Amino acid sequence: MKAVSDLSGRNDEVLIVRSTSTVFSPKIHPDFFTGLARGLGGALLFALPMLMTMEMWELGLYANPLRLLLLCLLNIPLLVGLAYRIGFERMTTWTQTLRDAAIALALGIVLSGMIFWLFGLLSPELPFEHMVAMIALQAVPASIGALLGRSQLGMRSEEDDEEPGEYEGESGYFNELFMMVVGALFLGLNVAPTEEMILIAYKIVPLQTALILLSSIAIMHGFVYSVHFKGGHGVKQGAPWWNSLIRFTLPGYVLAFATSAYTLWTFERLDEASFTQMVTTIIVLSFPAAIGAASARLVL
Repeated sequence: MKAVSDLSGRNDEVLIVRSTSTVFSPKIHPDFFTGLARGLGGALLFALPMLMTMEMWELGLYANPLRLLLLCLLNIPLLVGLAYRIGFERMTTWTQTLRDAAIALALGIVLSGMIFWLFGLLSPELPFEHMVAMIALQAVPASIGALLGRSQLGMRSEEDDEEPGEYEGESGYFNELFMMVVGALFLGLNVAPTEEMILIAYKIVPLQTALILLSSIAIMHGFVYSVHFKGGHGVKQGAPWWNSLIRFTLPGYVLAFATSAYTLWTFERLDEASFTQMVTTIIVLSFPAAIGAASARLVL
């Protein structure tokens, strides 16, 4: 009887230890670590062209600090929205969403700092505030790329795709608009800092400006509704042909235009330009931004 009671007491202790460990050790889904590795790969893949662009290095040195700070702050809700849709694991709570957004931002900061150091761009002679500005600026596209990596580098099997409980994001109207803003900002950041945007706007005539605008809208609409890319959308049966143009393509272009204007303003590309020159430069940048917005609807 004594042996039985001792054994029962030990079992109770084991149960207490197990229950305590269950309470105090947070459960992390195995997909989280896989998504984390994909995020690091995505940050490197999507941000490396900008990390190796001299204009982006210089912007961290002379750009307006308050405008860069505003860009970094606006990046946070974008990351939260992206994490809610395509985080490092299946989303069930907002706590996980906020955690994934914070991890993506941390990945962007760490990766940008490491690449800059590896390329010899961070030196003791460089003022600390300049180093912070350079890394913070590059962390914006790198952190977005970290979350995009989960979507674009996630080679899952059909069984995984059919597994219940996996969150694949919202598909509502405003969610589509949000993803277009993310796509426009991400692709626009690739070219907005370059002098070519100003040069192209200076060289083209009003007719070419109008053609660029119309081409941007046509390409946006064609990418999603006409070319039949994977992830493309079809026009609903019974709806007029212009329904998708009015509801999605034109608002999407307006968002791409506004995103381009904000990006150029952040990088001080519009400060000394006339109104006509500003509009022309924004239309030029809206061309790749519109393609980025359309691509976001396809791939995210």
